Amino acid sequence: MALVDSFQRKIDYLRISITDHCNLNCTYCSPPFSGRRYLERREILSYEEIAVLAEAAVAAGITKIRLTGGEPLIRKDVVALCRMLAAIDGLESLALTTNGIRLKTLAKPLAMAGVKRVNVSLDSLQRQRFARITGRDRLAEVLAGISAAAAAGLAPVKINTVVMRGVNDDEVVDLAALTFDKPYHVRFIELMPFQHAGVGEYGRLHIPIGEIIHKIPGIDTARVDPFIDNPGPARLCALPGARGNIGFIAPMSWHFCGSCSRLRLTADGKIRSCLFSNDEMDIKTLLRQGAAKKELVEFFASAVQNKPRRHQLSENGHGKAERGMYAIGG
Repeated sequence: MALVDSFQRKIDYLRISITDHCNLNCTYCSPPFSGRRYLERREILSYEEIAVLAEAAVAAGITKIRLTGGEPLIRKDVVALCRMLAAIDGLESLALTTNGIRLKTLAKPLAMAGVKRVNVSLDSLQRQRFARITGRDRLAEVLAGISAAAAAGLAPVKINTVVMRGVNDDEVVDLAALTFDKPYHVRFIELMPFQHAGVGEYGRLHIPIGEIIHKIPGIDTARVDPFIDNPGPARLCALPGARGNIGFIAPMSWHFCGSCSRLRLTADGKIRSCLFSNDEMDIKTLLRQGAAKKELVEFFASAVQNKPRRHQLSENGHGKAERGMYAIGG
């Protein structure tokens, strides 16, 4: 069975947020005075509920699942959930996005449970700067987690960096250089207007992807290709002599909506067909009312048909999403 939306895009990828809690407090995800409210336990889907919904999603046509948060690795017994999901017949890929703090301990168990790949957030290689951005002095643990993930065979390890003007844009070259020694995939991401303190703050920090690209020596001799061997939003290239590759994700500069293949399931059981849309569909209530698998499958199909052609974020930051990234699951 294939899920195809009204714009003829094949939808085969579901990102599942399993918690809105995190052990970091990154400025762009949960900025100061953002009014953050954590979900209560009863509001969050249980592992058994997540497994039921994941099975319905796969029956509807989803073949790839990625677990996100908040920080998914802080939820108790997350390895058990991964084992449950990996056992779903028809699921081809199970991946996870993490800040890496608990990855040193959990990388091998996750791989044994069926996780194939991890994305690790890393916005600075400088200890003090990392602490300023994330609110925690945990850089050494993140770097150790990245190494452990590679050793456990969670390949390729993808490193996600949100580039901010005057904050960490001077580290683009150093981060790109990580691809020379190891087969890492380093992806530079444009800042997105999630719950920032007004348009002015976003405008001050946002740096267009074209400017980021031109910071990297050798990039002119490397092709930056859209969607080559890559179904996601990144445009890829490899620097001469590098073992890994570099990706650029630019929701503001490049509209990649035409190739979007994703749905999102929030920790409190809402389906979002677009990361940047505030429209949500409540599948948790249907599930807790005892819906049959067929009804849940049809609900996913309906969500796909409600997927918009493109996001409505403007280049000046207007139209920002009402929920923070920590609540949506990126």
